[in-house]
Amino acid sequence: MHVNKPDHVFAVTATGLVVGYGNRIALAESSFDIPAGRVTAVIGPNGSGKSTVLNVIAGLVTPRAGSITIQGGDRIAYVLQSTKVNEALPISVREVVMMGRYAEAGNSRRMTTADRQAVEDAMERTGITSLSSRRLQELSGGQRQRVFVAQGLAQDHDILLLDEPLTGIDLPTARQIDDVIHDERLRGCTVVMTTHDLSEARAADHVLLLASRVVAAGPPAEVLTAGHLAEAYGPSFLHVDEERVFIDDPAHAPVPGRHVHRERIIDPGSTQQHPPIAP
Repeated sequence: MHVNKPDHVFAVTATGLVVGYGNRIALAESSFDIPAGRVTAVIGPNGSGKSTVLNVIAGLVTPRAGSITIQGGDRIAYVLQSTKVNEALPISVREVVMMGRYAEAGNSRRMTTADRQAVEDAMERTGITSLSSRRLQELSGGQRQRVFVAQGLAQDHDILLLDEPLTGIDLPTARQIDDVIHDERLRGCTVVMTTHDLSEARAADHVLLLASRVVAAGPPAEVLTAGHLAEAYGPSFLHVDEERVFIDDPAHAPVPGRHVHRERIIDPGSTQQHPPIAP
């Protein structure tokens, strides 16, 4: 396993981590660090353990072996990849975002001025203020995604976990979430996001490449190489020529009318600086 440790304070440190569900090992023994105040992309094929890493950080899953230490503040907001909505529930956008404040409000769920301001700020940052009185079931998939991201932002947090936030959404939503990710980094928040898109991983500060274990971790240019990608995805999923390599990922083919992943091409050995997460 190839692990590069950047010269940063770490928000998360995992040592000898093993995670399983029933008889299945989702993440074999792995050690890694996640730098504080940076954007970390977690990438790998389907079933490689990406969501498992987020679940362990969030404290939703107990490791079978090893340890994980949260050092970058213990306030964690988690935005799941998909959230089921009861279509019969007459709930507004504002009420959904307000749920992010329940932990602070306590059992009474009485909102303070600070709670209401956090909700307003989260809606403004995700561009959904104009939708605040709309019912959730009336929204498009991309609009719902922004609502759930806003719910996460409304929480007091030091670490923001995003499970494939840019998959299968419209372009305006993708740009809005990109802006949020960039802004979180500027605010000193640690962002950990799973993705299937190599170009999104290249734009991050730090990368975890998984294949039911950590294949490589460190700066994108050092992790997303042809050798590491072949180890994670297998040579049958890679197309390589003299200058570039890209992943043939049939599980995440473009969907008409939705956000299309940027070109999934990696230039092996490139030292070019990558653009920031936000455009």
